Amino acid sequence: MTATADAEAAANELMPLAEYLGSVLRRLRALPPLDLDLTQAHGNVLANDVLAPHPYPAFDQAAIDGYAARWEDLAAAGRINSHPSFGQFEGGLRPVRLNVVGDLGAASWRPVRLTPGTCFSVAAGAPLPIGADVVVPVHWTDQGMAAVEILHAPKRGSGVRRAGDELPVGRVLASAGAYVTPAMVAVFAACGIGHVVVRPSPRVVVVATGDELVDVGRPSQPGQVVDANSHALTAAAVEAGALAYRIGICDDDPESLRGLLEDQTLRADLIITTGGTGTGPGDMLRRVLSRRDHGRGAVEFTDVALCPGAALGFGTVGGEEVPVVCLPGEPGAALIGFEVLARPVIQLLAGSEPVFRPSVKAHLLETVSSPGGLREFRPAHVAERRGGGYTVQPLAGGPYTLSGLAEANGLLVLGEKVTAAAAGSTVDVLLLDRRR
Repeated sequence: MTATADAEAAANELMPLAEYLGSVLRRLRALPPLDLDLTQAHGNVLANDVLAPHPYPAFDQAAIDGYAARWEDLAAAGRINSHPSFGQFEGGLRPVRLNVVGDLGAASWRPVRLTPGTCFSVAAGAPLPIGADVVVPVHWTDQGMAAVEILHAPKRGSGVRRAGDELPVGRVLASAGAYVTPAMVAVFAACGIGHVVVRPSPRVVVVATGDELVDVGRPSQPGQVVDANSHALTAAAVEAGALAYRIGICDDDPESLRGLLEDQTLRADLIITTGGTGTGPGDMLRRVLSRRDHGRGAVEFTDVALCPGAALGFGTVGGEEVPVVCLPGEPGAALIGFEVLARPVIQLLAGSEPVFRPSVKAHLLETVSSPGGLREFRPAHVAERRGGGYTVQPLAGGPYTLSGLAEANGLLVLGEKVTAAAAGSTVDVLLLDRRR
């Protein structure tokens, strides 16, 4: 049997990634909903539809600074040309004179009524006098105080906002599953909503395991590896919308590992570990978590058809059976594992839909090869084409995935049956957050 045939045979024994993800996500449910204050709810996912309990605006009001009047009092003038701000309006060369009987500001609260031949000076946002159906902008008048001459008459209804014009009572302001954005917070507040029911942000604990690990701040020596993973995965969890806590490094002592994980179940909705997922002599995490402890759950480790990083773990730990995701120890593989497994888990717990990154079809700019039988996720740079669509430039992958990810705004996805993709072909690309 050739080396290629051996590799293909080995790949055939791996679980397809889609099958593995389906088996994991089917075991999870979104976190129970909470009633939160608006400012606390920002960034969370709505658990229910939100309906307007009150209209917006809440009352008839002036939309601009000017003079609130009855249109009938302005109708004596003839028709002139249109105006870009108010559309077709009516008026004439002869001004209309009205008595100004008062001033109304946004804080005015006493109801007032117009009588024929009168008007009120109003500020934007002021309650509209009873009987008023037009607000004449200041620059269409002589800006008189006791009496005002109106040079042009806008259309009936111009400069006026009626109660509920923008959002009537009962309107669906946002649907369940939507993220609460700053603008949404403003809409809810304007309609008199102080609290909303949301799915809470998952609390995620990140633990790096391995006797070889040392903290950041110094280069690694033989027998030592700087813990980059727990820092990176904590940042990735925050970006995914979680409340993430980095525990740091845990050595390979079985009792220490069990005790640490048991303690963290008290404050975690999800635990992410990195390192120890393989079958080597130093991979203590896999041996410890694979055991079912008094019927309180265990972690199953699976060799998945994924490149980089085939060995992944998922299960529960502790009396509360908190979900745990176990990622490889190699930093590039750990971050890819986070994207394909941990991030969708966080999104599902948060009630988000869809749980996966958006994907696009893109024009490949450079020929690439890929290991047969594995679904490869390779760092890439995605750009929009001037005429529409996308192009994708592969970045460093394989053993250099970590450095490639630092430059990437997308992940080039090469399926299990792809051993080479030619320049000019169309490929799938996952879009990462592009804030640069």
